[in-house]
Amino acid sequence: MITYIYNIIRLRLGVFSFLLPLSSFLVATFLVTSCSLDENPRDQIPEEEVYTTKDALFLNTVATLYNYIGGVDEGQGLQGAVRGVYDLQTFGSDEAMLPTRGGDWYDGGLWQHMYRHSWTAGHDLPKNAWLYLYKVITLCNRSLELLETHKSLLSEQELTNYSTEVRALRAIYYWYLIDLFGPVPLVTSTQVSMQDVTQTPRAQVFQFAVDELKASLVDLPYKNSVHIGDYYGRVTYPVALFVLAKLMLNAEVYSGTPHWQEVIDYCDLIENMGFELESHYRNNFLVQNENSVENIWTIPMDKHLYSNQQQNLYRTYHYRHAAAYGFTGENGSCATKRTLEIFGYGTDDVDERFHENYWSDRVWDLNMNDILDRTGKTLVYYPNEVALDLSDSPYVETAGARMRKYEVDPNATKDGKLMDNDIVLFRYADVLLMRAEAKFRLGGANYQGEKGGTAQDDFDAIRLRAGMATRPVTLQNLLDERLLELCWEGWRRQDLIRFGQYRSLYHGETGAPVVDESDGHTSLFPIPADVMALNHNLKQNPGY
Repeated sequence: MITYIYNIIRLRLGVFSFLLPLSSFLVATFLVTSCSLDENPRDQIPEEEVYTTKDALFLNTVATLYNYIGGVDEGQGLQGAVRGVYDLQTFGSDEAMLPTRGGDWYDGGLWQHMYRHSWTAGHDLPKNAWLYLYKVITLCNRSLELLETHKSLLSEQELTNYSTEVRALRAIYYWYLIDLFGPVPLVTSTQVSMQDVTQTPRAQVFQFAVDELKASLVDLPYKNSVHIGDYYGRVTYPVALFVLAKLMLNAEVYSGTPHWQEVIDYCDLIENMGFELESHYRNNFLVQNENSVENIWTIPMDKHLYSNQQQNLYRTYHYRHAAAYGFTGENGSCATKRTLEIFGYGTDDVDERFHENYWSDRVWDLNMNDILDRTGKTLVYYPNEVALDLSDSPYVETAGARMRKYEVDPNATKDGKLMDNDIVLFRYADVLLMRAEAKFRLGGANYQGEKGGTAQDDFDAIRLRAGMATRPVTLQNLLDERLLELCWEGWRRQDLIRFGQYRSLYHGETGAPVVDESDGHTSLFPIPADVMALNHNLKQNPGY
């Protein structure tokens, strides 16, 4: 029997949704033109025809919000689609890059600016992320108001449960906002007028997100959300715990006050739910990864049910590499030399996870046959030949280690972008690394929490699962291990900032000026110029 929420998630196809028609103008709604949702688009279903049963109310206030966790269009989704939140966290760090490849990937300097940290308030990626995050927040505010308006359809507990889930999701989106932009407007109603929209200090929005998520723990379902069923893909108790642990991990950055013990406490609670490391790293990223005991929150993917796309693999494959799977590739993204160094690529001590996460050197098709490049020679990727501008390089098409991470779905459609591997947002390996870091910062490698187990124990568990020898826990080893374990998962920028190592790898090699980052201003992105122009109450972040 197909479960209730499994049918609900089919809303990603645009079936039976009152709120979906609003999405086209919501991009311009929040902080660009107005915060009100009083407009009446012609394709909107009359409210009295929609909110007649509790099931319809749930579908159009809670379930519909999950249409926006993944994405298809540029700038949409937390992961999967391109030029949005994930790209800021990944290509705005020292982990990955999109080099200029002759006539490809210059894009008006967009990706070079990401690598050089020379972005401005007119850069497309921060704008896309800002508008996307506030779109979902505005939808959450709208859902909460509709739930209150039509609460007569629900029992008191149903109203509490539905509202709690929406509030928790909204808090998660505010976390992404303060992580990327610092002080941002904190708006909890769709009826706020433009003249009342001002920025709230970062520490205050941080506390709002913490308080909302703490309150949600009472009523969120104590359920795993990565398994197909009623809670598949939803914000449940362990998802909220994970975000609380992340907020505490970065609390000193967000609020000026560290909260290391709270990191440990929330990680312990996640462990108590039965999450554990998979026996093999790759199991978390298989085509059918819904039974992972390690993954905590994912974006559901099913080529027959959902429209969500995984565009990051499409973006990385060489044209002929993709064609060998029956896909299309854009021959773009790859690892930086800094990432190669941390993985030990080209040495006798290369980390075992390198070949789980990157295509390098000679590559084969699914039948282990050679793939030929566009000159008829065997396709070989050259990781160490990567550079910001490859236009005059003989390796213009083949420089750079390419994203691997997810098992190839041979039945994927839409140029390989519609695949069945659920996109991993949160997993238990990160929980162990968060707890190891918090324990180490409180008392060193042998520090134990109330449950026992040291920072070294948590750290060793990650390395031993990967088949790697243990290392002593140090701050540098913790930072490096987070890249080794979590590369391509969207954490690198945040980690570098927390460890005080956030800076560009660029040293003037293309002749463009080097950005002075000594004041730390690039640790926040600028508020988009279009938003600033239409709301003069907002103050630009320093350095822009």
